[in-house]
Amino acid sequence: MKRQLVIEWQAGRTVTGVLEAHPGPTGPSILLAPGAGAGQSHPFMAGLRERLAAAGHPTLTFDYPYMAGGRRAPDRLPVLLDCHRAALLRLQRRGLPVVLAGKSMGGRVASHLAAEHPGAVALVCYGYPLVSPSTGEERSTAHLAGMGIPVLFVSGSRDRLAPLPLLRRVAAGTAGADLEVIEGGDHGFRVPASAGLDPGAVLDSLAERTLEWIAGAVGSGASGRARGRGGSGLKSD
Repeated sequence: MKRQLVIEWQAGRTVTGVLEAHPGPTGPSILLAPGAGAGQSHPFMAGLRERLAAAGHPTLTFDYPYMAGGRRAPDRLPVLLDCHRAALLRLQRRGLPVVLAGKSMGGRVASHLAAEHPGAVALVCYGYPLVSPSTGEERSTAHLAGMGIPVLFVSGSRDRLAPLPLLRRVAAGTAGADLEVIEGGDHGFRVPASAGLDPGAVLDSLAERTLEWIAGAVGSGASGRARGRGGSGLKSD
């Protein structure tokens, strides 16, 4: 079951969120933030939200203000954080623990939020952008030390914004961090045709790994698994 939410992130300024939840046992809620180039309606976001919710985790997606306004250039970090924080507070009203999650930029903003705003119980980053796509320079990850919650980095082995040697170093230096590598995946988790996997199968695998990790890291009141084709044969690190 899906319903739209209006999230007021500043007085008189709102964005729209989509909360998907299903009847039955529930585990922690998940706040899933989008990457810089695509909003919550993107097939990756909608498909992952559907799979996580179907497994018993109410999942909220949302658009940042620049997306809601039809602009291409992302807002500055303070604005992104204000919006992200408002979405977190809205989801916390349901009374369940919240796992922060995000694709690319959404995961990076979520990590900053986790470092400065206690309350979430875990963080999942899909394609954490360690390297700036515009300058090619490595971004600071000093704030990760202040999160104090378990974190899962999920990254494609061909992700140019998260070179594996760099990502492994960051994960190893972050307390409570785990790393999952999707062999052949790029920044958008697209895999070569030779792998024989369509986008749905990749999403099935991402959701399944996420659910298993959440259950192990913070516990879960739901025993359901992601709906779909089941295991895809994607390898983990």
